[in-house]
Amino acid sequence: MALSAASRSGFSAALPWLAPAYLWLTVAIFLPLSAMAFFSFMTDLPVAGRDWAFTLENYTAFFSQGLYATLLWASLRLGLEVTLWCVVIGFPAAYVLAKVLKGRSREAIFLLVILPFWSNGLVRIFSWAMVLREGGILDTALNAGLPFRVSIDLMYSYPAVVIGLVHSYVPYMVLTCYLTLQAIDDSLIEAARSLGASRLATLRRLIIPLSMPGLVAGAALIFIPVVGSFMEPRILGGRAGTFYGTVIEDQFVAVFNWPLGAALSFALLAVVLVILAAVSPVLRKAA
Repeated sequence: MALSAASRSGFSAALPWLAPAYLWLTVAIFLPLSAMAFFSFMTDLPVAGRDWAFTLENYTAFFSQGLYATLLWASLRLGLEVTLWCVVIGFPAAYVLAKVLKGRSREAIFLLVILPFWSNGLVRIFSWAMVLREGGILDTALNAGLPFRVSIDLMYSYPAVVIGLVHSYVPYMVLTCYLTLQAIDDSLIEAARSLGASRLATLRRLIIPLSMPGLVAGAALIFIPVVGSFMEPRILGGRAGTFYGTVIEDQFVAVFNWPLGAALSFALLAVVLVILAAVSPVLRKAA
């Protein structure tokens, strides 16, 4: 009873400090989500005197039309591929930052890592368009240095979409892995090496298991938004960039069919939550 009273007293003392955050979450997240959930069960938007009624047709369209399932599978595959590339690129970079570099060199590399956060998303995407198109920066640089002519035109292709998304989201993997790698005591690594463990064995049996929480957190921060992304696929992919997120954007922007767009959005949310619930025991055990 005393413990319960102390817990209630602590919560009451912390409530004034928690109230702004909970108020912001309610206004900025839960209210818009509630409105979109309400729209997803409507036949039309209740604007300009339009007639509307409650219906389940928006959700049945997701299950009855195979196109949505195909695009959703393509988006899930894209999210998994981008996440894997972010691990391959981000984890070694985080290790070098945490255990190899010191002083100003670390600060300089950190600046390059977080630089994408300081630029507009559209600027990053159009910058890649200038690099990847035929006659662009990459094509011109290669032809200037090679004795033979090559044509590099990756625009409006699946690899261009992957490159743009990896560039946008790899900092999440670097930062989350850096925090967990920084917390690993260097004496543990030195002890493993002094006991005869090779660099590969130390990495596989010591460093990666201890840094697993950062890997899991980074993977979640990358996979979830990539599955619903639409800017990079739209601009860099062209026709090859038609994914589930671009179809949702079309419903809101081009077709102005907000009820269907809301239903497709909640279907995506449900699928992502199911995937996270299915893999959470494995991730929790790994972490």
